[in-house]
Amino acid sequence: MYQPKKIIVVTGHFGSGKTNFSASLALKLAAEGKKVTVVDFDLVNPYFRTADFKEAFEKRGITLRAPDYANTNVDIPSVQFDLGGLASEEGYLIIDVGGDEDGAVALGRYAHVLNSYAETNELDMLAVISFRRYLTRSAQDAAEYLRSIERASRMKLTHIVNNTNLGMETTAEMIAESMPHAQALAEEMGLPLALVTVPDFVTPPDVVPESEIMRVPVVVRLPWMPKSEAVE
Repeated sequence: MYQPKKIIVVTGHFGSGKTNFSASLALKLAAEGKKVTVVDFDLVNPYFRTADFKEAFEKRGITLRAPDYANTNVDIPSVQFDLGGLASEEGYLIIDVGGDEDGAVALGRYAHVLNSYAETNELDMLAVISFRRYLTRSAQDAAEYLRSIERASRMKLTHIVNNTNLGMETTAEMIAESMPHAQALAEEMGLPLALVTVPDFVTPPDVVPESEIMRVPVVVRLPWMPKSEAVE
C-alpha cells in the first residue's frame, strides 16, 4: 500500500483528474487525523482548482494556500506564499501543480528547495494519468508527456497514479481496460504504479490489486451538477 511522504507534488495533464485526486488525498489524510496543507499551484487553468474547496477544507482543518486572485473575476494569479517555508512546517504538504509544461515551469522555480526534500526521501512527485485523455491514450504517449514534465520542472517523478476516468460516467470496465496501459507506462518510466483510483460509486475491478486501490469521491464536478457529499 502506498504511504505518502511529507511532501506530495501532484502533476498531470489537463483533465487527468489531478485536482480531484489532490482534494481526495487531502480529505483522506485529514480524516485520519493528520495535519494537511494544500497548495493550489495551478497558475495555468482558472477552472477546477483546489481553491474551489476552501470551505470544505476549513471544516476539516485542512489549510489551503492559493495564489492571489484565484477564484475571482480577475484571474491573474500571483504567488505570494513561501513554498519553502510551507515545506518545512509540520504535517503533510500537497502541491497541486498546473497541467502541461507551463505548470511544470512554474514549479521549476522551486526545484532547488523541493529537490532537497527529495534527496532526504521526504518528497513524492506523483504523475496522475488518465488513459481517457486524448494526449495520453497509450503508454508511449503518456511517457513522452511525463518526460517533458520532468524536463520543465527540473524534478524527477517518483510514482504513477492510474486515474483513468470519465467523471460520473466512470465504470469498472473502463478502469480494467486501462490497467495494461498503466503497467506498461510504469515499466517504461521505471516507476512504481502506486495507486489506481476507483470512484466511490464504482465496484473495483478484479484486475486491480487491492493494495493499489484508492477509493475517491468525485469532488470536481461541472457547475450544474450537485456537490459531492465529501465536500459538504
